[in-house]
Amino acid sequence: MNTRYNENLERYADLIVRVGLNIQEGQQVLISAPVTTYEFVRMVTNKAYEAGALHVMTDFYDEELKKIRLEKSSVEGLKVYPHWKQKGYIEMAENNVALLNLIAPDPSLLKDADPERVALLNKVGAEASKEFSSYIGGGKISWLIAAYPTRQWAESVFPGLEREDAVEKLWENIFYTTRTDREETVDRWEKHIGELNKRARLLNEAGYRKLHYKGPGTDLTIGFHQQTKWISAQFTNDRGTPFVPNLPTEEVFTIPDRTSVNGIVSSTKPLNYAGTLIKDFTLTFKDGKVVDFSAQEGYETLKNLLAADEGASYLGEVALVPHDSPISNTNIIFNNTLYDENASCHIALGRALSVCVENGNNLTEEELNDVGFNQSMIHVDFMIGSNELNIDGEKADGTLEPIFRNGDWV
Repeated sequence: MNTRYNENLERYADLIVRVGLNIQEGQQVLISAPVTTYEFVRMVTNKAYEAGALHVMTDFYDEELKKIRLEKSSVEGLKVYPHWKQKGYIEMAENNVALLNLIAPDPSLLKDADPERVALLNKVGAEASKEFSSYIGGGKISWLIAAYPTRQWAESVFPGLEREDAVEKLWENIFYTTRTDREETVDRWEKHIGELNKRARLLNEAGYRKLHYKGPGTDLTIGFHQQTKWISAQFTNDRGTPFVPNLPTEEVFTIPDRTSVNGIVSSTKPLNYAGTLIKDFTLTFKDGKVVDFSAQEGYETLKNLLAADEGASYLGEVALVPHDSPISNTNIIFNNTLYDENASCHIALGRALSVCVENGNNLTEEELNDVGFNQSMIHVDFMIGSNELNIDGEKADGTLEPIFRNGDWV
């Protein structure tokens, strides 16, 4: 890799620390990352200390060990979860830890694994992490998901290239889509977030009670409670510190009324869920619940996903992303939700986000239910946007206004 790559990598690490996590003086930091990313984790750690971090902790893991466990462990063994780890994460969250979840995906790692065993392992982890997840979904602590290329991921995105060329090209696109390919990255991000916040403000002022989606294979209506709000992916934690939980991000989003989703929707990009690709799938909703579904690939994985718990077959997020955006304009299918969801309008099955409810973190579960809040162990985004998608907003008096035409803001 050349000098420019090293400069971009430095800017990427700096972006993670200064914009994503926005680490404050005296704050503790936890980095959860695959063992293959250790060199980059060292770079981020160095920058975190330079930003004033009190202590940087690392929680390394190996996805190959997960694969071995799924192949070799007994069913009872798959149900084991280290509660010391669960308690430790909660303790760190209570002390305002900043969490970096650095992912280095292999999209086909578990393609041959038993979907039922994968579903069981995911369910066990989700149940054990439920309390900690409330710190994430409510934006109570600063957290961030960012990606690091692997050979397997790069080859799945650019199958016609040699290994090294594929990895280099994936890095180039990560730098481009995260705006770290040029100087003044932080200033550029501040401007970008300002534009997203403006979009969210305009949607809130419009006061739409429903959105109507129409496109190839999609005819869907989603309703909203008046107490919910549109926001960008810039949160403010319980200490009043702003942070950006996804790098990159191009979305503004809110949560639907749990039982006010009706119609059919078709995916426009593959969904990589737990190491398995789900492709060309459709979901049919009635009164909020998925009542029918199909998939050209990954049907059993989708079936198990929808059966994870009661809330898994309802929606917990609605996000608007223009087709004309940096990630979409690459014309690349990244086979990774972090990137593909920011190239396309998307919705999410499962857990809703309390940051999208006025005073959401201070409401009881019953009060959240009153605004149509969906409770679930899972939260899985999938992409439904394209240059053929049209969206209309319906106001309280029934007036319809165009929001998206041919995949872009009106």
